[in-house]
Order: sequence, then structure tokens, then C-alpha cells
Amino acid sequence: MEITLSKGLLIAVVLAPLVGSIIAGLFGRQVGRKGAQYATILGVAVSCALSCWTLYQLVGQGAAPFNQNLYTFFEVGHYSAHVGFMVDKLTAMMMVVVTFVSLLVHVYTIGYMADDPGYQRFFSYISLFTFSMLTLVMSNNFLQLFFGWEAVGLVSYLLIGFWFKRPTAVFANMKAFLVNRVGDFGFILGIAGVLWVFGTLDYSVVFANAGVLGDPRAVIQLWDGSLDLFGQHFTLLSQPMVWSVATLICICLFIGAMGKSAQVPLHVWLPDSMEGPTPISALIHAATMVTAGIFMVARMSPLFELSETALNFVLFVGATTAFFTGLIGIVQNDIKRVVAYSTLSQLGYMTVALGVSAYSAAVFHLMTHAFFKALLFLAAGSVIIGMHHEQDMRKMGGLRKYMPITYWTSVVGTLALIGTPFFSGFYSKDTIIEAAEIHAQHANNWVATYGYWAVLGGVLVTSFYSFRLLFMTFHGKERFRDAHAHGHDEHGHGDADHTDAEAQQHAHDDHAHKDDHGHDHGHGAHEPRESPWVVTLPLILLAIPSIAIGFITSGPMLFGTDWMGHRAAETVQGQETTFFTGAIDFYTPARDTVAEVGEEFWHGPVEYATHGMSAWPFWLTLAGFLLAALMYLWKPDLAARARKAFALPVRILEEKYGFDKLWINGFAGGGVRLGKVSRAIDTHVVDGAVVNGSARVVDLAAHLLRRTQSGFLYHYAFAMIIGLIALLMVVMFVWR
Repeated sequence: MEITLSKGLLIAVVLAPLVGSIIAGLFGRQVGRKGAQYATILGVAVSCALSCWTLYQLVGQGAAPFNQNLYTFFEVGHYSAHVGFMVDKLTAMMMVVVTFVSLLVHVYTIGYMADDPGYQRFFSYISLFTFSMLTLVMSNNFLQLFFGWEAVGLVSYLLIGFWFKRPTAVFANMKAFLVNRVGDFGFILGIAGVLWVFGTLDYSVVFANAGVLGDPRAVIQLWDGSLDLFGQHFTLLSQPMVWSVATLICICLFIGAMGKSAQVPLHVWLPDSMEGPTPISALIHAATMVTAGIFMVARMSPLFELSETALNFVLFVGATTAFFTGLIGIVQNDIKRVVAYSTLSQLGYMTVALGVSAYSAAVFHLMTHAFFKALLFLAAGSVIIGMHHEQDMRKMGGLRKYMPITYWTSVVGTLALIGTPFFSGFYSKDTIIEAAEIHAQHANNWVATYGYWAVLGGVLVTSFYSFRLLFMTFHGKERFRDAHAHGHDEHGHGDADHTDAEAQQHAHDDHAHKDDHGHDHGHGAHEPRESPWVVTLPLILLAIPSIAIGFITSGPMLFGTDWMGHRAAETVQGQETTFFTGAIDFYTPARDTVAEVGEEFWHGPVEYATHGMSAWPFWLTLAGFLLAALMYLWKPDLAARARKAFALPVRILEEKYGFDKLWINGFAGGGVRLGKVSRAIDTHVVDGAVVNGSARVVDLAAHLLRRTQSGFLYHYAFAMIIGLIALLMVVMFVWR
């Protein structure tokens, strides 16, 4: 008997966090702090358990994917909008990742936000976010996808600006909201294109008929190549500018992903989002919302596979993000911002995987990254607690003996992030690099070559900034003893021009971010301490999958084997059924770069890791470790000398390539200036000259004419005589 997924169970997965959010948000005063935390944790725990059961039914019991409409939202003509679920293995995997990380973040929040006056509100927000993210990943149509897309953006806005009395937090959440609106504009255009072509927004119908976009006649003329100006006709192009409809739709959809998944140039919001409490950095900006764009493109693989141009665009953007945003992390001193720029870089790796048609590798890296990056963010939060809410790494050092659990879990997260063989990050990250190399060999174009070298160079960069963070925070001199405590009203991320010695000498001039949430900092040096168990337990639970999940799941999820690399006896080489078969489709099997990686290198997780030790990424990782150890562990003065020697590149990185200035002073500032000009025109020209000016002319004319009406008979007689003389002069002039 075929096993089917329960509709009621899936509804419970989505609604359980929403119920907890409502209780904590609307009835927070009645239920109190304990009631709010228990209601939300219970709701997310139920959702996590049911998500795990759903995944087990699909994988372990062979249940058929679920795709049903639950409710008809509206009907207009031949079009109807529905609320429904599409739950296959891809969806179930995302459900487990979202709810598991969310559950641990809820537990972690008990300790981290213990003294915050907005305790219930915070629990309500993060549960509401979990509901929104589940709505997004479980949707079976573009309209519901867009609802979830905007809902996670809204809750992210609320959480980044959670401390709304802090000006920097208000600026950061507004920045995130506005930059994402740019991406969402492209996203909704892509959805409109889907509706225009297919007449429906249901995934199953769109994917079943996606082949029509592959028709060479499925094109749209963007411009005929001519220009009419001042009555003249100019022909600028010999042929009209014509684009494939598939290319146009896919690029518009990907622009939405660029905003949500923080890809260059729409990446500027994510580092500033660190203004929010650390738990939301782990939940939203590492494991869930920022990966929504990656999930969306993977889900839309039947459409993206029809446009080589769109895939090259995806590849170029991802490669640029992977390498160049990672470089910025090298010069950051705020511990959370280093991890934030690491997130940007790793999202770039996922995007590169999408661009080389390695969709399964992108989603697999999404999963492994969710665990080890959430671990690193929560470990950073534990350090901040132990350091009494100091975030500047230059004022840390030597914390290993004070915070052993935080230290060792940070080591695990770091080793996973840099792609150390046998750790989870290795199996996903190295697969992406191998797929990029294979794609570069086959594609034979500069974009593919650039993509491969960018992800390869990113390995060295990732290793360097990861170990820099580890050494500056946990090793070396205990610099916190020399630093003076700051008031909790300080802001900014630190003057990166200072060396370590200068940072200690001029500590009172530094403006480090303070994740203080209501704590009294006091004055003078503090003795660091390990965080409470509600903080360290999630670290330990996240460290386990950061070590092992790649080893166990890479075979089934990527290469169609069991976890030890054994293929079924009846399986034909190159025709394996992988975890994502049916969810990720290829019209041309030869484009499946992950399958080619498997054929060439996969003989089980042990052999794959052993091969990795002889590949270029491993040696670049080792080089990054040695360079970081030399500059920040063995010869700390070398870092200051290197900063002076490379002053210009460092300055460029500190300025973040000028993207912040471009957005703030260029686009946003330009919009403000345009608004001021428009206001001036409206005030002085439209209102002043036209509206009020015409009224003043009429008033003046009336005033002058009124003075001629005196009421005296001799004035009128004199006027008649003057008029008669003028009339006679005109007649004489005309008749002459």
C-alpha cells in the first residue's frame, strides 16, 4: 500500500509556530516571560518533530510527494489563486533545517535575552519568522511563495530593528527593507512573466509546460534599435534587441534571489543586519531567510535550465560575491561582522553551484552551511555574553581557558566552514568547486573560467579570515585586561585603522557595536566566563551535524549511493536516482555537473575526503591557516606592518568597495536629492509661478481695473474722449 503524507500533519507543521507567536505576542503580559518562551518553544518543537517525521516518510518509507491545494483564495476569470503545499524531499529537507535551527535558537534565546525587556516580543517574532519561512518553502504556487517571501522580509525588518531606540538599528532595518524592495521588484516582474506565458502560477503546471520556453520563437523584442528625437528618426542598431522569454523571466526571478540571498550588488544590507540580537543572526542571516533565494532557484531549475544566458548571469554574480565579499571579512574587527561577510561569501558559493547547474550541491551546501554557520553565530554570541557584550576582537584574546565549550564548538564550526576533509563543509563546498571546474572545461567561456578561479581563490580567503577570528578571540594575549569598558550607547564597528596596540591605547575612541540588550556594562576589565547551559547546549547540538552530516548524507543526497558510497546492484553508472530526483530536473542530463563529479571522484566519503587532501582547495586552506597563524599567533606585530604596507587595498576593503556610499549617497541619496528638486519645482514653479502666480496676476489686474471705476461722471466722460481719440487714430492709420 502506498504511503501518503497527511494533509492535517502538514497544516500542523505550519500553524504550530504561528500559534506560539500569537500567544507570546498578543498575550505576552498575561502568560509572562515563562509562558511566552514555553508556548513558542513547544510550537517550534512540534513543527520540528512533524517535519522530521515527514522527511522519514518520504525517504525511509517511500511516501509519494504531496501536492494539493488546501484553500481557494480568489478566482478572477479563468485564473484562481490557491493556498497549497508541495512537499517532496527538497521541501522536507528545508523544513527540517528551518525548524531544527529555529528550535535551538529559541532555546539559546532563553539565556541570551534573559534581561531584555522585550523578551516576549522577541519570542513572538522568531516564531512568526519560522511560520513565514515554512510557508515559503512548502508553497506549491508562485503567489504563496511571494507571500512567504515578503513575510520573512517583514519579520526580518522587525528583528533587525528589535532595539528600535538605537539609531543604528533603525537605519539597518530600513536599509535591509529598502534594498530588498529592489530585489522584490524584479521578483514580482518574473512572477508576472510566468503568469503571462503560462496563464497559471501553479508549480506543477508551469514545470510540466516549461518546454515551451525552449522554443526558439519564444522571444520578446525589448527595443527595435531606433530612436525618434526632435522629429528625426535615428537607427542605432542594425537588428532589434530580442531576448528569450526564458532568459527574461529567469533573470527577473534571480534578481529577487539577489536581494534575499544578499548577492552583489544587493548585498549591502546583510552586514548591517548584525545590529539585531545575535540569535536572529543565526536563524535568519545564516540558516534560513538568506538561503530562500538559493532554494527558489533550485526549485525553479526546470526554468533556469532553458536559458544559458541566465545561468551565466547567476554564475558571474555568485562568483563575484564568493570572492570579493570574503576579502572584506579580512579587515573586519567586529566578531559578528566577520561571520556576516563569511555568510555572504558562502552564499556566493551556493549561487555559483546554481550557475553551473549543480543544484543539488547548492542545496546540500545550504543544509551543511545552516548548521555550521548557525553554530559560528551562536558561538560569537556566547563570546559576547562572556565578554560582557564586547564585540571588538582586538579587545579579546586568550578566551580559550575561560570558555572551553564555546572554544571547541567554534573550532568545529571553523573547520567545517573552511572545508576540512571529513567535516560537513568539505563534502558540499568541494563538490561545488569540482563542479565549477568541470563546467569551466565544458563551457569554454570566460564566465565559467572566472567562476572557477573565484571559488578556488575564495578557499584561501575563507581559511585566512576564519582562523584570524579564532586566533584573535581565543588565543594570544588577554587584551581585554587592557581595554576599558564602554557605555552601552556606543555604536559603529570600530576604527579599523588602529593596530592592536593602538586599539588598547585609544580604546575610549573606539565605537564597537554593543549587543547589550539592557545590560549594565560597568567599568574596568571583566573576567570572562562560560555561558549558561541554555547557550552552550545549542552549540553542542549544532556541532554534531557540523561534523557528521556531510559524511553521512553526501552519498544519498548528491551521488545516488548509500552513505558509504555503495551503489545498488541494478543501478547503471551515471543513471543513479539521487535524493533530489524529481525535485531538480535536467532537460539535458549531460548538464548535470554533480553527476559527472560523482562518476570521476565519488567512491565513498572516506575516499572522497582522501582525494580532497591532494587537491588544490586543501593546500589553499592550509596556506590560509599558516598565514593567519603567522600574523596573529606567532608574530602579531606582522599584522600591523602588513596593514601599513598594503594601506590602499586595506582602505578599499574597509570602504567595502564603495558599495555603501553608492547605495546611501548614490541611489538613496540621489532619490532624496531628486525629491528635493521635485519639491522645489512644485513649490516655486507649479505652486509659486503657475498656481499662485496666475492668481496674483488676476488679483493685480483686478486691482488696477478697480481703480478705474471711481463712480464720478467726469472720469467716465474723460475716458470716453480718450477712447474716441485712440479709435480715430487707428482708423486714420489704417485708411492711410
